[in-house]
Amino acid sequence: MNKLLISFCLLILISFPALKIQAQDLDYYGFKCLDFKFEGHDAKIVFPDKAEQAKHWIWRARFWGHEPQTEIALLKKGFHLVYVDGAEYCGNQDAVRLWDHFYDYLIDQYHLNSKAVLEGFSRGGLYIYNWGSQNCEKVACIYADAPVCDLRSWPGGKGKGQGSPADWKAHLIAYNVNEENIDSFKGMPIYNAVKLASAHIPVIHVCGAKDEVVPMEENTDVLAKNYRDAGGEIKIIVKEGGGHHPHSLKDPAPIVDFILSHTVPELRDPPLPLDSKMSISFRGNLDNCRIKFEQEKFGRVAFLGGSITYNPGWRDKVCDYLREKFPSTRFEFISAGIPSTGSTPGAFRLERDVLSKGNIDLLFEEAAVNDATNGIKPEIQVRGMEGIIRHALESNPKTDVVLLYFTDQDKMADYNKGAIPEVIQQHEKVAEYYSVSTINLAKEVNDRILNGEFTWREDFKDLHPSPFGQELYFRTIKHFFETSWQKLPSIAMVSKTLPSNLLDPNSYSKGHFEPIEKARIKSGWNLVQNWIPGDKFPTREGFVNVPVLEGSAPGAEFKLKFRGNAIGVFITSGPDAGMLEYSIDGNKFKTIDQFTKWSSILHLPWLLMLEDNLSGGKHTLKVRISSAKNTKSTGYTCRIHQFSVNN
Repeated sequence: MNKLLISFCLLILISFPALKIQAQDLDYYGFKCLDFKFEGHDAKIVFPDKAEQAKHWIWRARFWGHEPQTEIALLKKGFHLVYVDGAEYCGNQDAVRLWDHFYDYLIDQYHLNSKAVLEGFSRGGLYIYNWGSQNCEKVACIYADAPVCDLRSWPGGKGKGQGSPADWKAHLIAYNVNEENIDSFKGMPIYNAVKLASAHIPVIHVCGAKDEVVPMEENTDVLAKNYRDAGGEIKIIVKEGGGHHPHSLKDPAPIVDFILSHTVPELRDPPLPLDSKMSISFRGNLDNCRIKFEQEKFGRVAFLGGSITYNPGWRDKVCDYLREKFPSTRFEFISAGIPSTGSTPGAFRLERDVLSKGNIDLLFEEAAVNDATNGIKPEIQVRGMEGIIRHALESNPKTDVVLLYFTDQDKMADYNKGAIPEVIQQHEKVAEYYSVSTINLAKEVNDRILNGEFTWREDFKDLHPSPFGQELYFRTIKHFFETSWQKLPSIAMVSKTLPSNLLDPNSYSKGHFEPIEKARIKSGWNLVQNWIPGDKFPTREGFVNVPVLEGSAPGAEFKLKFRGNAIGVFITSGPDAGMLEYSIDGNKFKTIDQFTKWSSILHLPWLLMLEDNLSGGKHTLKVRISSAKNTKSTGYTCRIHQFSVNN
C-alpha cells in the first residue's frame, strides 16, 4: 500500500507541476504578473483585469518586456500574456519540447484558449515558426517582428546581413548542422512555415526596410513568397528607412486589429473615419477663390512645383473636380511644374511662369521633395519658399495659397525615426508666418502604410506615385476643399495682410529672371538660339530648342551688371557640365561645380545661386569657365538659360 501511495503522489506531482511551483507576483504595466520557474526556466504569466470570455492569449517568444505596446493593448482587451525563457535552445527541437510542456501546463492549469497567438521578435521568429509548424492546430495567428527566418542570413551572415560569429556557432550546434549541410537543412521558418500556410494560419510581419541585421529580403520576403505560394495569408507592414530596431510600431493599432480579427473580432475598435490620418493644417480658409469662382464665373488656378506637379495625376483630378464643383465657371489652369526644380527655382520663375498670366486665384505649390533630394540647405529652403508665397501675395493679396508636401522614402524614414523631415520644418515656418494652409501627404502616406492599409512597394510604388497614389493625393486635397468650403463664405473677398518684415531678410521675394543677352562676352561664349544636345542623353521639356549662353573652353569669360542682393544662373547641367569661377565687384574668385548626381544620365535644369547676401544696389558679376572639372564630367561646358536676380 505504501508503494502504491508513493507512486500515486509522484504521478500527481508530474501531472500537476503547479503544486511544486513557487511563484511571486510582480507588476507588469499595471497588470498582475506571475513570475516563476518552469522546468528550470524563467516563466511569466500576465493576467488581464478581466479575461475575455474565450481566454485568448499571446505568447512572447523572446526579449521579455521589449516594445510591449501590442501586449499591453491586448491585455486591456482581456488577453493573457505568457513567456518561458528557452534562450539557450536557439529555437531548436529542445525549445519545441519546452514549449510543448509549457503549452500543456497553461491549458491544464489556467484553461487558456486552445489556440495561441504567437509573437516573435528577431530570433524569436525561430521559436514561433519552429513550434507553430509542428502544432498548427494550436495556433490562432502569428505576429512576427523583424523575424529571423533563415539561419544563413542571421546569425550566419552569408548574405547581406552582418551576422554574428558566436551566435552562428551556437546555432549550428543547437540544430546539429554544419556549414557544409546547412543549405539542405529544412528546419527553418522559410521552409517549415508552409505547414502553417497549408493550415490557413494568418500571419503579420512588421519589418524595417533597411534592416542590416536581419535583412528583410533574405528573411520575410522569402518566407512570404513561400507562404503565399502555399495558399497562406500573410500581411507585411514595412517601416521605410527603418532598421532592425526599434521593433513594433509606436501605435500598435494595426497589429492589434489583425490579431483581434482572427481571434475575437467583436473586440476590434470601430474603424476610424477616412480623414483620421489626413495631415492637414488649416490656416484660414479658401473663401476668396470660392467667391471668385461663384460670383465672377472665372477662375485662374496655378500649379507650381517639380515633377510630381508636372506629371499627370493629382493635378488633372483637381482640375476636373473644380470644373464639376463650379460647372458654370470658366477656368484657366496654369501647369507650371518643371521636373527637378524646388523652391529656389520656383521663386525666380514664379513671375515668368505664373504671375505673368494674370491675377492668380488659387496657387498650389510643392517643393518639399526636390528641396530635400537636391540637397538644398535649410535656410535656402526658407528663402525660396518665402520668395514664392510673399511674391504671390504681393502680386494679388486675395490669392489663396496651398502648400503640398509629397511623399518620398527619405521623409517616411524620418517619420519612422520619430523626426519631422527638415524640409517640412522649414516650409512650415513660412506657412505659419503667412497663414498658409498645408497638406502633409508624406506623413499621411507613411501613417497609412504603418496602419496596414497599403504598401509602398506594391501599391504606392515610387515618389512619382502610381495611379493608386495619385488618387490618394487627390482624395485628401478634395477633403481639404470640402472642409474649407463646408460653411458659407462671406459675401466679399478679403485681402490678406502681409507681415511687415520678411521672415528671412535674404528671401527671394523679388526674384525674377533676366535675359542672357545682358551678358557682355569677353571671350569663349556664344549665344545659341536653338540649343539641342549633341549627345543622346535626354532633356527636360522647355529646355531644348531654346536660347542658351554656352561656353565650353576653360578661361571663357563674360561680365554681367545687375541690381539686387542675389544673383544666380539657371542652367542645363548635363554629362559635360564643368565648373564655374565667379567674382562679384572685383572680389576674390570663387568656384562652383555645375555637375549634379543626375548629370551623368540627363541634361537637367538646375539653378546655381552664386550669392544671396549682397547689399542692395548695382553689382558686376564676372564668370569664367574653370580649368578644373568634376571627375565624373566629360567636359567643361556651361549652358545658361537665364540669370536669376532678386531685386
